[in-house]
Amino acid sequence: MASVRQEHGEEDGRHGSEITSPLLEPSAPPLASPEEWEENSPVEQVALTVPVGDDPETPVLTFRMWVLGAASCAALSFLNAFFGYRKEPLTITAVSAQIAVLPAGRLMAAALPERAFFRGRPWEFTLNPGPFNVKEHVLITIFANAGAGTVFGANVVTSVRVFYGQHMSFFVALLIIFTSQVLGFGWAGIFRRYLVEPAAMWWPSNLVQVSIFRALHEKEPRKKGSLTRNQFFLVAFICSFAYYIFPGYLFQMLTSLSWICWMFPNSVIAQQLGSGLHGLGIGAIGLDWSSISSYLGSPLASPWFATANIAAGFFIVMYIITPINYWFNVYKARNFPVYSDGLYTVTGQKYNISSIMDSQFHFDTNAYEKNGPLYISTFFAFSYGLGFACLTATISHVLLFHGSEIWQLSKSAFQEKKMDIHTKLMRRYKQVPEWWFICILVASVAITIFTCEYYIEQLQLPWWGVLLACAIAIFYTLPIGIIKATTNQAPGLNIITEYIMGYLYPGRPIANICFKVYGYAGPCQAQEFLQDFKLGHYMKIPPRTMFMAQVAGTLIAGFVYLGTTWWLMATIPDMCNTELLPADSPWTCPYDHVFYDASVIWGLIGPRRIFGDLGTYSAVNWFFLGGAIAPLLVWFAHKAFPAQKWILHVNVPVLIGATSLMPPGTAVNYTTWILIAFLSGYVVYKHRRDWWERHNYLLSGALDAGLAFMAVLLYLCLGLENKTLNWWGNDLDGCPLASCPTAKGITVHGCPVHN
Repeated sequence: MASVRQEHGEEDGRHGSEITSPLLEPSAPPLASPEEWEENSPVEQVALTVPVGDDPETPVLTFRMWVLGAASCAALSFLNAFFGYRKEPLTITAVSAQIAVLPAGRLMAAALPERAFFRGRPWEFTLNPGPFNVKEHVLITIFANAGAGTVFGANVVTSVRVFYGQHMSFFVALLIIFTSQVLGFGWAGIFRRYLVEPAAMWWPSNLVQVSIFRALHEKEPRKKGSLTRNQFFLVAFICSFAYYIFPGYLFQMLTSLSWICWMFPNSVIAQQLGSGLHGLGIGAIGLDWSSISSYLGSPLASPWFATANIAAGFFIVMYIITPINYWFNVYKARNFPVYSDGLYTVTGQKYNISSIMDSQFHFDTNAYEKNGPLYISTFFAFSYGLGFACLTATISHVLLFHGSEIWQLSKSAFQEKKMDIHTKLMRRYKQVPEWWFICILVASVAITIFTCEYYIEQLQLPWWGVLLACAIAIFYTLPIGIIKATTNQAPGLNIITEYIMGYLYPGRPIANICFKVYGYAGPCQAQEFLQDFKLGHYMKIPPRTMFMAQVAGTLIAGFVYLGTTWWLMATIPDMCNTELLPADSPWTCPYDHVFYDASVIWGLIGPRRIFGDLGTYSAVNWFFLGGAIAPLLVWFAHKAFPAQKWILHVNVPVLIGATSLMPPGTAVNYTTWILIAFLSGYVVYKHRRDWWERHNYLLSGALDAGLAFMAVLLYLCLGLENKTLNWWGNDLDGCPLASCPTAKGITVHGCPVHN
């Protein structure tokens, strides 16, 4: 991935072609000077979207902020925990809270008394400091973002209680969630100067929220024959809200229109090729925004070069490598579905995991030898190989293309480097001291070690495992953060953490998933905090105020998320058990199934018996070497052909990791996402720049918000009463044979036998 300077040309020759002034002149004093305007962000999307003015006297840490921020954080935590267990996981983003709190904030500004309490004293405050302002609104949204993120510790709770059927107390579960979430604060504090202050680290998805803030708060005259940005947002929101009743309830097949299956209803091969949910998804298209944005995020927020890398990676893996492996029966591929995250015997039957565990919840070697080796689909095995390659490619890529920048920043040369206007304006506020983050980091590590040692019978993870997980997290947070901050995509650490712990401590599945959570959730949570810091950076929120809101939001989110998970497990019979649930039940838990399967592969059986010298898939380890070499080839190509600027847009970690979310992501989640991202990021951005500038990010936010509100309404009105529509339009995908094997003599219930 090229740096922004490389992407747009050298800085000295850029001003003639790139917009460097703000989209709208700031209206609140003090204004940025004309000289500072010239130092606007070198990233054109940021210069087009983010305002450059600031009023440091604007009240931010208000009573309204605390009330609305805490309420929206709790609401989003509940909704995301609730919808995260459903067949098509729905993420309710902070955009929904961003819209919902505006009328509430203005109502509070109109109704609350303005009288000051403790007047003349240091702790003087008022419930109503004046009109509801944009900075309050931004901080409420940052507060709410804590509830919009994933709480990875909940996957441990679900795996232990639901899949393994073991005991775990609520208190232990709460400790796991709190410690894993708070660890991210430490990593975020250490890497702020690398991932927030530099203009090149622009965090694309933040521009969606910035656009909405401007549309909701800036007054804009309506031109004849056109809509203001606020009006456009409202129209798009209403349309999204009204439309989602079709894919959400009335016509659920819109999630994946796999027309090849309809043409060949009795052909296993045709359905394997055409199914958008269980096959290669050739020709499949989804007309459901929740399906389009559920795994890769909003396609409207993806930079074009990142979209191109994802499209290339997806096409190579899904339409070249996977068919070749399957039809040549690599690793007995035809004994299993072409696309699956299941665990199988050699005859294509579901593997009985409970039969290879002893009474102490440890791996039973004799039982495993009796049952035979565990197999996975060739696609699933290959996806692990790509995960290996992505990890080494991330390190290699960042060192080659960003090594000099990191070295300069490490030597504190950042103070002398030219800053953009946003970093200059933020220097007037008190920064969060690094020792705050370090204290939180040390305390959270200490509490984590105590939790794992004291409750070792439930968690299995020893103290040295916690320290090793933290070492992996701190090593990878910076390179992954750079890729996330510039491409809106990020490779995960889940595979390397599983791999390492599986070798060091085999036969203990809960130790493996706890190790994964501490090694993986920390950097992920750090990315969320850093992204919020960048949003506050763009909107000029005092850093210490942001820090307070993030800490409070994280604690509220963890408690509500776990409470919701606990309630669902207690009230939904056979939750996550796809064999016992009714066919139309939404409670299939796709994320948790992948998490559980990984715990069996890496934790219970161990990588040595799967990917090591005792396993079937040992050749997959060569992907580590391939991933390390691939960025070097791109770097050599750039040096050999410096005039070919497109070479710098080849981001190997993003390209290799394009399908890292498959499974549980499916083909249709990618095909439609790539199409819309291409239309937005290339066609409209290139040929209708004025429309893209005003409407692109607003449209993204409106689609998210409309979907979220209708999804909640459908559940409250129909889901609670278990009212469903049974007709062919609600038969998701319509490809019942796509998950069938094609090897001769393999018999699977509901599938034809090939002779």
